[in-house]
Amino acid sequence: MTWEPQPDGLNQIITLLKQSQSTDNTIQRAVQMKLEELNQYPDFNNYLIYVLTKLTSQDEPTRSLSGLILKNNIRIHGTHLQPAIIEYIKQECLMALGDPSPLIRATAGILITTIANKGGLQNWPELLPTLCDMLDSQDYSVCEGAFGALQKICEDSADTLDSSALNRPLNIMIPKFLQFFRHSSPKIRSNAIACINQFIINRTQALMVHIDTFIENLFHLSSDEDREVRKNVCRGLVMLLEVCMDRLIPHMNSIIEYMLIRTQDSDETSLEACEFWLTLAEQAICKEVLTPHLPRLVPVLVRGMKYCDIDIIILKGDVEEDEMIPDREEDIKPRFHKSRTHTQKSASGGGAAAGGGGGDGAARSMEGNDDDEVIDDPYDDMDDDSNLSDWNLRKCSAAALDVLANVFKDDFLPILLPILKETLFHQEWVIKESGILALGAIAEGCMNGMIPHLPELIPYLIACLSDKKALVRSITCWTLSRYAHWVVSQPHDQYLKPLMEELLKRILDANKRVQEAACSAFATLEEEACTELVPYLGFILKTLVFAFGKYQHKNLLILYDAIGTLADSVGHHLNKPEYINMLMPPLIQKWNMLKDEDKDLFPLLECLSSVATALQSGFLPYCEPVYRRCISLIQQTLNQDLASTTSPGQYEQPDKDFMIVALDLLSGLAEGLDGHIESLVVSSNIMQLLYQCMQDSMPEVRQSSFALLGDLTKACFQHVHPHIADFLPILGHNLNPEYISVCNNATWAIGEISIKLMEDTKPYIPMVLTQLIEIINNTNTPKTLLENTAITIGRLGLVCPVEVAPSLQQFVRQWCSSLRNIRDNEEKDSAFRGMCQMITVNPVGVVADFIFFCDAAASWMNPKKDLHEMLQKILHGFKMQVGEENWSRFVEQFPPQLSERLAVMYNI
Repeated sequence: MTWEPQPDGLNQIITLLKQSQSTDNTIQRAVQMKLEELNQYPDFNNYLIYVLTKLTSQDEPTRSLSGLILKNNIRIHGTHLQPAIIEYIKQECLMALGDPSPLIRATAGILITTIANKGGLQNWPELLPTLCDMLDSQDYSVCEGAFGALQKICEDSADTLDSSALNRPLNIMIPKFLQFFRHSSPKIRSNAIACINQFIINRTQALMVHIDTFIENLFHLSSDEDREVRKNVCRGLVMLLEVCMDRLIPHMNSIIEYMLIRTQDSDETSLEACEFWLTLAEQAICKEVLTPHLPRLVPVLVRGMKYCDIDIIILKGDVEEDEMIPDREEDIKPRFHKSRTHTQKSASGGGAAAGGGGGDGAARSMEGNDDDEVIDDPYDDMDDDSNLSDWNLRKCSAAALDVLANVFKDDFLPILLPILKETLFHQEWVIKESGILALGAIAEGCMNGMIPHLPELIPYLIACLSDKKALVRSITCWTLSRYAHWVVSQPHDQYLKPLMEELLKRILDANKRVQEAACSAFATLEEEACTELVPYLGFILKTLVFAFGKYQHKNLLILYDAIGTLADSVGHHLNKPEYINMLMPPLIQKWNMLKDEDKDLFPLLECLSSVATALQSGFLPYCEPVYRRCISLIQQTLNQDLASTTSPGQYEQPDKDFMIVALDLLSGLAEGLDGHIESLVVSSNIMQLLYQCMQDSMPEVRQSSFALLGDLTKACFQHVHPHIADFLPILGHNLNPEYISVCNNATWAIGEISIKLMEDTKPYIPMVLTQLIEIINNTNTPKTLLENTAITIGRLGLVCPVEVAPSLQQFVRQWCSSLRNIRDNEEKDSAFRGMCQMITVNPVGVVADFIFFCDAAASWMNPKKDLHEMLQKILHGFKMQVGEENWSRFVEQFPPQLSERLAVMYNI
């Protein structure tokens, strides 16, 4: 296809391209509108490609810009463009890959990848063969341009390239790339490695057959002069370590030596190399291969943790007071609401997962995670700043020191302690700061070995909270939070009180970064100290409330979290008129200021949910407006969802987080106010809304609606009762452990409903029992879900023993094992009563697993009197049944402490 532009049209487009480089916003907007208008003309895109590839009279930035506008057009309107135009663009792009200008070549490469992504590689079958042929061109520009395009395609389409749909082109491409590892141009060597690196993690077969050649060639390039080449060599080695460790083991010593040198490079290679230590720490051989190198590695990592000059400029490290400067909206990271999940507290003295506890409410956990494993990466938020690239050598070095401390434990300390002594007390603040960071990084792995040093170090750190450099104050907050567990375990006057006083001052620091670090550290301290904070509540609240008037936008959001965590930690101790009068007015004032579509509602609603649960009846004066607004947020979201589904073009999809957070706050109200919520429920359409939310396509919405259903069942069952026939089938459908938290909350709600419905649960047993038995027998079921499933099966057995007992043999062993570890509470009580009822109905069902029942019965600390009698009766009945001799033989299998416990508790 040949196509020639009209001179007028061409001039008009060149003028537009020139104007779009202006910094004036008004001109920018006018250009945007004009571009939208021009998209109505099919051959507008021909002009754009013409300017990029043919119009050499124009400067390169203008030509490249023309290509980038075309790229956006293809991305947005690609499917509507006439085939002839697309063909013309394709042929021009391939020609432009040989352009003398690197910028034009790169732009053509981006366009090629965009077309391939949009239309699918299978619809451009000649692309890959053409690009591979171009690699053999004698013209350097053509070879380099083709390689640039191939690298982008490998990055974007690694999976497609390995599929049979394309006839497995990698079988040809990978050997081809390997030939270029020794090319004379560093740019091409670097491209060749980068292309192959894309296929390591997926263990692509076409690469695996050449893996030894690849590794050999990587080693050959390890001493390359070019920094990009070295960066890609490091990246490749780090991935190979994960994927085919066995091939690297023979060379491990020299690889470690190499990475030690590269970690000290003064360019980005150091970050790529530093990733190596993170990956190595996950391998079983880490300790063995790294021990001889530790004395050299540890100082390198600690040096890498030092701020470089550029970081300090970006972080405005010399600006000590900035609390008056408003935040820029782009500095505020999006937050993700964690929906409520019902969990149990374990008997081993450790609390439940983050947040609530057995029988009294719901903890919060991310969807799809086992609740025991919700861990934030502490290094993500350490120097939170939108200008500082998110992941850098400092964070990577700190994370590496942390994981290695977890591998080597206290063996790490002989090497590290002398370095800490030197850095922690250094005159230069930058070095001192990195020492404090290192001390925080090893807290988890080396805690035991550090304990003897903490009586000296903690007071020193508390003093560093008043350092004149803001960056020292902020990192000290973080490091102290990593030792909070130890601080709380010591006499309060010694460390907890001085730490709390200083941290509260830092919450009111004049520097925003320090405020943020102090607020986060204080939230960690609250979680560790729990009710130990009660004596200091007045003092704490005074500070947090004062911060309300002081904080800019970003830190306000973190302050809500600190207040919510405080409420979770001290619970009903917060319910005192003087505390309520301090805390509620500023919260309600913010609540009234925020519009319904403002995302700042998320953290505020989460905070209020914790506060409502803690204050219980103390929240009554505030509950009505809060309740109404939650109902309205749910209603609005559902309406918007319906509108966007029925006429997708006209209405945007809603942000369902508004609905999730509102459901969770209603749960907090139901749990805190208990029966008092009844008057609010009766005058609203909450049951209809709940019915819709329970069937939402988004798992987190269902998860939160089941939590609310359970809490409303406990608080005011009379209003839930009429809807049970609609609700229970939905709960049954959601017993799918693929969505752990959804399944968990549905299971818990079924149990709560059954003990209210009593024998009327009977018709619903077939809808749920089979799934519950499957879940309890599945080896992959996480602990929290197992415990809730066991409790619900027990409760179903309590209200309908005749229906459930026949299946006893299918679940009794798993049931006993999962409930032996949870603390005495109401839920455990009702579940065990159910088990006793079922055994009475079907004693044969428990015979084969009776030792598990004995163990579970022994897990009670002090059961209620009548439950104790039931358990004792079953144990003695079994002994009578089998006779003395068999009983003695049976008891011989018991661990000694079980026999003792049963003798003491049940006199058997």
